[in-house]
Amino acid sequence: MNAEKSTMQIFKFDAIVIGGGIAGLQSSLDLADQGFKVAVVERDATIGGKMIRLSKVFPTLDCSSCITTPKMAAAAHHENITIFTFCELESIERNTDNHFVVRITQKPRYVDQDKCIGCRKCEYVCPIYLPDSEQGGFSARKAIYVPFSNAVPQIALRDPENCLLCGKCEKVCPTRAVDFFQEPEEFIVESRAAILATGFEMMPLEKNVQYGSGQIPDVITALQMERLLAPHGPYNRVLRPSDGMEPESVAFIQCAGSRDKSLGLSYCSRVCCMYSIKQAMLLSGALPLADITVYYMDIRAYGKGYEQFFQNSAAMGVQFVKGKVAFLNGSDGGKVKLRYESQEKDGGVQTAEHDLVVLSLGLLPGWNPDGKCGVSPASDGFISTVLPKSAPALTDMEGLFVAGAASGPKDIVDTIVEAGAAAMEASNYLGRTGRS
Repeated sequence: MNAEKSTMQIFKFDAIVIGGGIAGLQSSLDLADQGFKVAVVERDATIGGKMIRLSKVFPTLDCSSCITTPKMAAAAHHENITIFTFCELESIERNTDNHFVVRITQKPRYVDQDKCIGCRKCEYVCPIYLPDSEQGGFSARKAIYVPFSNAVPQIALRDPENCLLCGKCEKVCPTRAVDFFQEPEEFIVESRAAILATGFEMMPLEKNVQYGSGQIPDVITALQMERLLAPHGPYNRVLRPSDGMEPESVAFIQCAGSRDKSLGLSYCSRVCCMYSIKQAMLLSGALPLADITVYYMDIRAYGKGYEQFFQNSAAMGVQFVKGKVAFLNGSDGGKVKLRYESQEKDGGVQTAEHDLVVLSLGLLPGWNPDGKCGVSPASDGFISTVLPKSAPALTDMEGLFVAGAASGPKDIVDTIVEAGAAAMEASNYLGRTGRS
């Protein structure tokens, strides 16, 4: 398996699932349980997607890890599923047999996946400390590390840009798995059906100029707040990043990018209202004396039990202010100053100060098919579906289906349902065309 060779290693499967988040895992498990051989390709170093990084889910407030981890383990141990992590999708094409030919690049971990046993001894001896993106940048990781304790697979990877090449990790490794000279390798997966479960990304905080462009220490993203609320988070409690103090007032700003044509996101990101309400409820338990305020344009609690969830949060003391926040800046005493146009009875332009501000940033497509796949994107950049109401998994490319947030922002419930629908469509297609 060498990119420099004229012939690359070829793996053959009944179906390939692009993306190892909750949608990809559900689709692959549904297909594998029917006896189909499935390949799961994930660009991250671990499967689990965004969901494994959350604290709890709405509206039940169930533990997110308790739902996701069993599916990760089931996929990893399923005899019909093969998982390829830390990979980049290069192209999806069809060959003369009408099979999908998927070119994939295995990015170097600088650790031999077959030899690594996940003991983390390399991580313990590494002298370098770097901000850990898995914990919102609030804690540190090493230059060689396992992403987190329940990552699947439990295989380390080395950060070559920050590694000192001191060799300590190589010396302590009991299986001699560390490989400083590892290079990218290309391989091909052939399959009869394919499912795109490429998920979403959040708008970069730096794009929100009116909200400080990421330069105000106590203005954080919703995913960072998830880590602060998680029981295995960076501080084991909610603290302000700037000074480590417990915030006495917390603000949630809705539509911080969504429904904003000036930022290129004219659409609603759908999940922001509900996850902010969820976080506000969890905060009211973690910080019972704190004032919690949600600044919103509209509350869109559209799912089953969502309206009651919203009403419960208001009953718990969460304040809801109808108004659009125009901009943020730092103020004396470590406060964050908000300027907003109120739509309440008093109306007008008003100001407020809070210790901590959480932005509900817009959701962006997790993958761009341009130049890589013949499937069509919609006007918002997400994968276009031909029958979004009656058959949401169908794309304009025969045999290629879409699941979860790859076709647009949606919550976990809808994501899992559509993942099952994609698996059903793929199963029917495979049944019509015959197994490989």
